[in-house]
Amino acid sequence: MNSEAKAKTKPDAGVEQQRRRGEQGQPTPAQVQARREVERALEEAERLRRERRYQEGIDLLVEALKFGIEKAKIYFRLGNIYFDAGDLDRAEYAYLRAIEHDPEHVSAHHNLSVVYRRQGRIGEYVKLRKRALKLAQRHPEQVQLSAEQLQFARRLARGLLIFAGALLGLLALVLFLLSRF
Repeated sequence: MNSEAKAKTKPDAGVEQQRRRGEQGQPTPAQVQARREVERALEEAERLRRERRYQEGIDLLVEALKFGIEKAKIYFRLGNIYFDAGDLDRAEYAYLRAIEHDPEHVSAHHNLSVVYRRQGRIGEYVKLRKRALKLAQRHPEQVQLSAEQLQFARRLARGLLIFAGALLGLLALVLFLLSRF
């Protein structure tokens, strides 16, 4: 076999490296890029929703679905846009799909219950609202602190630690003095 034929049968080193990354649970560069694109689409669609440019936001999110990741987030955002646009049937469909991809998506359950209430489907509204409340108790939202809030919390914790240390030192001193008498 000549060297040209050997080169054609040997796997590309870059492809092999990406395959190994995927096996080890590390995202490939393509996966990282896809995640960035989806996050960008979600942010842009939210901006478009606030500007009432619903169809542009819908088109952007439908395109983002092609990446095959973060589907629950994308369908949830689609539901929000359809709801704001007054298309309750499509909002219902989108929220149901979000729940299908993430059965514990508290906000999707809540928003779907609101759709049912607006549609006059009170029995379904009550049932789903209760489910959303139970999910919220089991899976509380994680709070994201701003940089200022985080800095304040650190200063407060540092101050409390210094105070606790000083109090322990004072207690040790009092115990020492009492033991001498």
